[in-house]
Order: sequence, then C-alpha cells, then structure tokens
Amino acid sequence: MSTATEARSNPLAQIDWDYVEFYVGNAKQAAHYYMSAFGFDQVAYAGPETGVRDRVSYLLEQNKLRFVLTASLSPDDEIARHVALHGDGVKDIAILVQDARAAFEMAVGGGARVVLEPTVLEDANGRLIKATIATYGDTVHSFIERDGYTGIFAPGFVEARKSIAHAAKPALQFIDHCVGNVGWGEMDAWGDFYGRVFGFSQLVSFDDKDISTEYTALRSKVMTDPRHQVKFPINEPAQGKKKSQIEEYLDFYHGAGVQHMAIRTDDIAATIAALKANGVEFLDTPDSYYDMLQERVGKIDEALETLRDLRILVDRDDLGYMLQIFTKPLQDRPTVFFEIIQRKGSLSFGKGNFKALFVSIEQEQEKRGTL
Repeated sequence: MSTATEARSNPLAQIDWDYVEFYVGNAKQAAHYYMSAFGFDQVAYAGPETGVRDRVSYLLEQNKLRFVLTASLSPDDEIARHVALHGDGVKDIAILVQDARAAFEMAVGGGARVVLEPTVLEDANGRLIKATIATYGDTVHSFIERDGYTGIFAPGFVEARKSIAHAAKPALQFIDHCVGNVGWGEMDAWGDFYGRVFGFSQLVSFDDKDISTEYTALRSKVMTDPRHQVKFPINEPAQGKKKSQIEEYLDFYHGAGVQHMAIRTDDIAATIAALKANGVEFLDTPDSYYDMLQERVGKIDEALETLRDLRILVDRDDLGYMLQIFTKPLQDRPTVFFEIIQRKGSLSFGKGNFKALFVSIEQEQEKRGTL
C-alpha cells in the first residue's frame, strides 16, 4: 500500500489511467465504429461549436474506460501529419495524477522531453492542470490533475450524450496495460526511461526464447508503477527466419507506437459473445490448443466448450489464472488492436499462450504477404 510520504517523494506512486487519445482521419465515423462495435457511449464533444477551431474531438466512455477521438480540420497540422504518416493511432496515453506539476518536474528531471509545460485549463467548471512529455515515436503522456475541475471532461468540451441502441454492451471495464512497439535494440533504453521518468520497476521480461515460433521472434519487458495499476509492456523485434509482427507494425506505422491496449472485463465469455454479435473480428486459435488445456492450466471456472467456441486463451501463474483474446487490427493498416483480458488472481501476461497467439498472428501476416 502506498503511503502519503511515498506519494510526496514520488508524485507518480499513486496514479491511474485518465484517457487515451487517438488521432484519426474522421472522428465522427471513428466514434460511430467504437460505439457500434465496442459498445461505448458518446459523452462529450469539442469542436468549432464549442470554441475549438482547429479540430474536433469526441469523448467516449464505458465504465472506467475513456477514449478521445480527435481529427484535424486542417490539411496540414500536427494531427493531419500524424494520421498521414501513421494512420489512425494512439497519440496520448494520459495519466491521472494528484499533482501535475510535481509529476512533470520528476519526469523532466529523469530526462523526459517537454511537449507541454504545466498549463492551467479553466472554464466556469473550474481548473484542470495538464502537462505533457514525449515518449517512444510520436506517442506522448499527459499528466492530468482534476481535483479542481467539475466539468464533463475538460474546458472546450460540452456534454453531448449519444448511444447506439442496437449495439450489445460488452461491459468493458478499464485498461489493464498498454503495449508499445519500439525498434531494434531499443527495448532496454525505453524500459530504463520508464524507470527514470516515472519511477517504475520491471514486473517481468520475456526474451526471444519465450516469444518465438518457427519463423519469428520478439523480446518484451513490462514496466509498472508500485501498485501495478498502470503497466507498460515494451516490445522490440528479435531475429527470426521471417518478418515478425513487431517489424510489420513498425513498417506500417512508420516508427514506434502503441501496438495494443489490454482491456479488462469481469466476464470474458459474455464480453466476447457481445463483441462478436457487434461484428468485432478476433484472431483464431487452432482446435489443438484446447486439447491439452485442462492438463496445462488445471481447474478453472469456465467450461472448456465455451472457451473453445469463443477461441479464448487461458494461462496460469502462482497467483491464479487469466483469460485473454486478441482482436484483429482495428483499421486498414495492421497496427493497433485490442486485447480483452479477465484476471482471476494472475498477474501474468499469457506466456503459456505466446506460441498459439503468434502462430495466429503469422497466419494473418501471411494473408497480407508480409510474413
């Protein structure tokens, strides 16, 4: 348990996810997709009608998940250039902090590059403080201090609630972890970055012996805050016979960036059934995976046939077990996707599922001609 003294000495000791902002080509259409496919509700809007002249943003919510979908109104500004280079992708992983200025000072003291100095954003609903630092690629982290703000989200946003009645509600809860892909030999440097800048520690690491198939390999390490509330796995390519999923991502995204977000649920079977009813596409898992599942993971609460029908993966560690499944890419470029995860005690990241998962990813790469 973090103490008040620890929080003062490390302003990033007690943090949480605030929101994830995507830069997209058409925010209105992207919002409709996430509402109809993933069951989000629109909560707020910012744009010319609210005094924001250069962009439009839609705030979507589902339980503790908050996505901001932002598109440019200009053919050549930072947002438009980001979308032209990367396609639709994650720009800002915003972190809720108790003291944005102290968090910013700690991050800059650790070597972070400044994007936005601590700035007070103010309207009739109070004051919100925001500061932003750069991380891998064009991705940034904003520190958000909300204690003095009572508005719907932030200055410039107005309440604009909307939902899609026929969309099944999958009961997605909150972000479990957010995974970044970086270039060859860069994983350790970015792991050290999160150690210096955030005071994070390494939770676990995987080398190319852990994460490999006949054809491809990668390396990964997971950095976490003291409470394991905010976790950032960092992936890099490793040598294999063919092009790995990380190399494919880097080629299509044109640099480092967020590969996927893992989203928690309390009932993965019901969640996946709802998402599939909404048309969400998932990676397949070979039937053979389930033949030895009970022998590998032991007794679990879920029926094997349900897991097989929904293609859900299971792994166990010494604290319990977890269930997971991965969507196909969410846009035309094979870059960003989601993981849906349910934890029953386990803190693991599915090491026992790596082989089956990456074989499935390679099958999709082969269809695209990029393996």
